Amino acid sequence: MKTIRRLIYREALTGVAFVTLAFLALFFFFDMVDELRWVGRAGEAGYTLSYALLFVALSLPAHLYELLPITVLIGTIFVMARLAQSSEFTIMRTSGLGPWRALRTLLVLGCGFAILTFAVGDYLAPISDRASQLIKARATGQISLGATGAWLKERQGADSVAVNVRALDPNGNMRDIRIYEFDARGRIASTLQAERGEFAADGESWDLEGVRRNVFHLGSDALVPKPGDTPRVERFSEASYRWPTHISTDMVAASLLKPDKMATIDLFQYIRHLEANGQSAQRYEIEFWRKVFYPLSCLVMVVLSLPFAYLHFRSGGIAAYVFGGVMAGISFFLLNNVFGYAGNLRNWSPWLTAAAPGLIYSALSLGAFGWLVLRR
Repeated sequence: MKTIRRLIYREALTGVAFVTLAFLALFFFFDMVDELRWVGRAGEAGYTLSYALLFVALSLPAHLYELLPITVLIGTIFVMARLAQSSEFTIMRTSGLGPWRALRTLLVLGCGFAILTFAVGDYLAPISDRASQLIKARATGQISLGATGAWLKERQGADSVAVNVRALDPNGNMRDIRIYEFDARGRIASTLQAERGEFAADGESWDLEGVRRNVFHLGSDALVPKPGDTPRVERFSEASYRWPTHISTDMVAASLLKPDKMATIDLFQYIRHLEANGQSAQRYEIEFWRKVFYPLSCLVMVVLSLPFAYLHFRSGGIAAYVFGGVMAGISFFLLNNVFGYAGNLRNWSPWLTAAAPGLIYSALSLGAFGWLVLRR
């Protein structure tokens, strides 16, 4: 039985590796074509072809994390179907490889792929993504997030503060900072704009440069000012200014990164920060639970591939089943994204939203196993 397990593991690993390399090569080509439009453009003259190649190469671990459950499904379906077509699996069955033992063998293989998926998504992909962003920042001058940058919120006593950081430079300093302070009644108390900023060594303030401040004196706390109590605005221009805050480098970096590019522990800490400051964390909670459940999809995929070993193939009929595996993998990927967006819009339970695609495919795979393998 040990020989049979080694044979299945070797064939499955070879098949999955071949499919994964093919998909990664395809994604590398598409990403490279998309990245070529930024090479040598005005304002980004330092972004050369070598930088683009390195940036795309460092993006591959993120693609690997997304693709692993799909490539596991396609690779194991191909191997199981080929073993059935060549009657090798029939010989294994006569040698004592029953359905439950075959299922257990594939589940052990699936556990290995699940651990690999978790390691890539939680360690390799975040590190490579940060490195790719740093390379692009050195070439273009800054890291930005769309047109609005990153928004954060913090409570300071009875007041609340909304902070916008447009971009980070290659040294980790902030660019184009806007700070809005509101009092306990939600009225604007002050605004601040700064050209640049860096995190102070004490971790409890920011050192800002090129500062313009507006301080609003509303006078009375009444909604309608009393006679003689005229609201006024004071304007200040300062070369440097120290602004007290507990917003750290990691929080700003986390808000600039997409949630799917963050490690599980970073997501958890950022969710706690959002909840502590009264901000909606629904999107990040869904992504956190997706990070938890996504590696387990590999177990579902290997179970879904087992019934293909019990089918009877004609010559050349294996291609149709492999194509079916490709469609099943793509449908899982689409369903996973659809549930993520729908859960965020409809405010569904985050853990259920993340687990639903895996539960649906688990039911399908166990149903196929029970009907085709056990009953037939």
